Amino acid sequence: MVAPPGSSDRSARPWRILIVDDHPIVRMGLASLISAEADLEVCGQAADYGEALRAIAQVRPDLAIIDLSLRDSSGLELLKEVTRQNVQAMVVSMHDEPTWAERALAAGARGYLHKSEAGRNVVDAIRKVRAGRLYVSESISELLLERRVSAGPAEKAKGEGIAALTDRELEVFARIGKGLTTRQIAAELHLSPKTVQTYRARIKQKLRIKRGPQLVQRAVEWVLQNG
Repeated sequence: MVAPPGSSDRSARPWRILIVDDHPIVRMGLASLISAEADLEVCGQAADYGEALRAIAQVRPDLAIIDLSLRDSSGLELLKEVTRQNVQAMVVSMHDEPTWAERALAAGARGYLHKSEAGRNVVDAIRKVRAGRLYVSESISELLLERRVSAGPAEKAKGEGIAALTDRELEVFARIGKGLTTRQIAAELHLSPKTVQTYRARIKQKLRIKRGPQLVQRAVEWVLQNG
């Protein structure tokens, strides 16, 4: 599902977009919206980490739109790899917890758009990124601002609780909250079960949790609240 590369003059040709989402209907919807614009072109689609990297190597897009919740792979890790390859990236995700937006932007994303707003704003978001600006959904922007205002001095200086988790620890924590076993998490993130157990131990230490069931309960509560 790819098109041949266009002119090397990026300012004179349509901007080439790669859509990465594991739901075909979502990809089709975004592709329809983007393809309707004369200055934008969908040059490829991918469902996971491996497909995305192969598509980037083949079609060299200007921008990759990435969902963080990819099946059997890590959206955050893909985001980091895409930016390392000098391809700009923007996230379109169901996650509305500001932690995910902060992690995505820190990993190199030039925009963060909630899926509920994508139909109205994805084209505007792409054009702002093309112009060299950052784009964050209004709802996410408000949550980020509220978080900054309400954070205490200690949290701002060092980070506590969920904010203290690394990107990988956060991905493991979220999957614990979704009910996945250690082996299932290992398979999705392409890690060994032993490595996942190490992450679980680190998460418990950072969240000051002593027992496994308490970790599961905390993770489930966080997923239910934040997605």
